[in-house]
This record gives sequence, structure tokens and C-alpha cells, in this order.
Amino acid sequence: MSIPRAITFVVATYGADDVLNRNFLSSPGLVEAHGHQILIQRDYASAAKAYNDAIDHADNDLMVFAHNDMIFPEPWLDQLEQAITFLDGTDPAWGVLGCCGVAHDGSFHVWAYHPTQGLLGKPFDLPVPVQTLDEIILIFRKRSGLRFDENLPYFHLYGTDICMRAAKQGMKNYAIPAYCIHNASYHPVLPKEFYRNYRYIRKTWKADLPIHTSCQLITKQEFPLYRRRMHEIYLKLSGKKLVTIPRVTDTANLVKQATAAREAL
Repeated sequence: MSIPRAITFVVATYGADDVLNRNFLSSPGLVEAHGHQILIQRDYASAAKAYNDAIDHADNDLMVFAHNDMIFPEPWLDQLEQAITFLDGTDPAWGVLGCCGVAHDGSFHVWAYHPTQGLLGKPFDLPVPVQTLDEIILIFRKRSGLRFDENLPYFHLYGTDICMRAAKQGMKNYAIPAYCIHNASYHPVLPKEFYRNYRYIRKTWKADLPIHTSCQLITKQEFPLYRRRMHEIYLKLSGKKLVTIPRVTDTANLVKQATAAREAL
């Protein structure tokens, strides 16, 4: 069964297209027969600028914003449709959906596969309310009026910000049980741009702290941030090798592994 509604998929990318071509554009779940719109936003200074420009040029109401290293298995579109159908009947004013969310109590809700970490999370049947969503996949409707904050630079925590914007307008955000593959490289130390965005989010949403995100708790006192920074400094000073694990290039085999892992449960 194919999804009965058209979707605008948006991917922000820069540099060579090898990651985009091997992953997102090769997704088994995104076959040309579906007739969806795909907008590739190249070489923007920030995710917010890239995505807002895509919103302006989207032909469809339902929009999916994804990393270029995401892979959508064949069931993904059907699982998305099932989640939206359920929410349209229980919370038609839903805000942002995603595949990796963190609730107000700090609990994670994710059902995905990572090449170095294997299965992430566990299966769940229905959409789960969350405070924020990871940027790997963000889904909302164009008619919601949601826009990304273009004062937020770079490519970090824009998922947190758009979820807070939706909540401020009375819309709930949800993690949905749509199994996906994130063929990401692994970096043990966060870049300095992340910390700049962290402080921007902390200042912008200071009245709503604490904010649980997929990579860092944001609080008034910044203690969680200090602990993370101290750990990174320790890694550097201790002489431990900070290994960056690259993405998998054999994505066809990666899809087979992810499918087998899902079916084994």
C-alpha cells in the first residue's frame, strides 16, 4: 500500500553528493512511482535558511525534512501514513513528528538502526508525545505556519527550536513508530558550532527550561553542558584517540542488515 497523500521531502546538503546519492536518494521506500516532490537544498549557511526556502517552494502540505544520510526502508511510508491517520483522529492539531524524540521526563522514544550501534530503541505501536525531536527527520504540515528561526546559525538544535515553536502555539509533538536507518558518521567531540547554538536555544527559551534534547539537556545552570565539556577536555588531555567513525558506503548491505535486525524481534 502506498501513501495516498503527496509529500515534499527536503534535504539540506553541501559539497559532493555522494552521501546524498548513496543514502537518501537510494532509499527503498522512496520509489519514483510515488510521485513525491524532492527538494535538495544545497550549500545553505544554515538549516533554518535552507528549510524555510523549501517551505516557500513546497507543492505539498505534508513536508518531511531529513538528513542526507537517512535511509527510508520500504515500510516507512506506510508507517508514516498509519501514524498520521491515528493522530488525525486523536489530535488533528498535531505539530511536529519525528523518528527520535525525547519526552519531558527525559525518556527517549526511537525505533531506528545505526551501523555502529545496531538497533536504537525498541518497537512501539502508537505516536508518543515528546518535548523535542532529533533533526534526523522532522515532519509537519505547511499549513501549520511553522517556520524555522533563521537567527539560529549552522545545523544544530533546529529540531529543538521548531518543536518549542509548535508547543508555544499549542501544538503537540510526537515520536512516531516509523522504522528508519541513520547511516551517520560518529564524532566523539561536538563541534564548537553546537555550543553556540546551545546557548542561543537556552537564551531564546529560558522561560521554558529545562529542555530535553537527543544530545544534551538544556538547563538554567548549564551544569549538564559543563559536564560534557569537561569530559571532552579529559579525552583530549588524556591522549585518548578521538576516532571519527565514517559512514558505511555499502548501503545496500546496510539496508539488509537493518531489515534483518527488525524482523528478528
